[in-house]
Amino acid sequence: MAEVPATVRAFPYPETLEYGVEWRLIDAGTARLSLADRGTWNGKKHWQAHVHLQSAGLVSKLYRLEDNYDSELEDQFCATSVTFDAQEGKRHHLTKVTFNRNRRKADYVLRDLIKNTTLHADEIDIPVCVSDIVGALYRLRTMNLQPGQSGQLPVSDGKKSVSAKVEAQDREEVKTKLGTFKTIRYEAYVFSGILYARRARVLIWLTDDARRMPVQISVRVGIAIGTITLQLEKEDHA
Repeated sequence: MAEVPATVRAFPYPETLEYGVEWRLIDAGTARLSLADRGTWNGKKHWQAHVHLQSAGLVSKLYRLEDNYDSELEDQFCATSVTFDAQEGKRHHLTKVTFNRNRRKADYVLRDLIKNTTLHADEIDIPVCVSDIVGALYRLRTMNLQPGQSGQLPVSDGKKSVSAKVEAQDREEVKTKLGTFKTIRYEAYVFSGILYARRARVLIWLTDDARRMPVQISVRVGIAIGTITLQLEKEDHA
């Protein structure tokens, strides 16, 4: 069983979590998810989230991937901006989204950095507090949903804004390189035409304690692509 600190610190707090990525039973790469405390001003807590995804081994030979995703968050993990630098295969795209909470608008710009062209630009309506997909994970961690309960998360990728259902399904033990964790399994309904068009399921295992730490995330895309699983390998809490 994974060792639980004598005094469990309740989330949120700064942290860095590193995951191994598995696809079709092979090592597909690594993912690093970090949350930094940017202080408090105007009465609101500010955070910065950073995600780094990198392919490895055979996957890199087939389809090299190196993605950097940054989001600025405030208050209850409401998004204020997102920058997504994606180098995938022969493509290099940069996405920028600005969430204006006063105007209740999100401005979205997607650029092709190789061709130096704008591929898409748009403005959509958003609620006064909406999370990007990473901020939504942090927000889920602050919700004390027990098995059998469900909730709604306002989520936007800058092109679409939805209220996504999150369902607490069951208590499970998850074995990782760090040990075995007692968790609650959640399903987030963001695919299959809700926020993203692709048909898929997202399952998230959070520790069943005040940390609410994501020890495993699984995206089940179907037979053509299969299941992609992120499993926690290292944790660092500031």
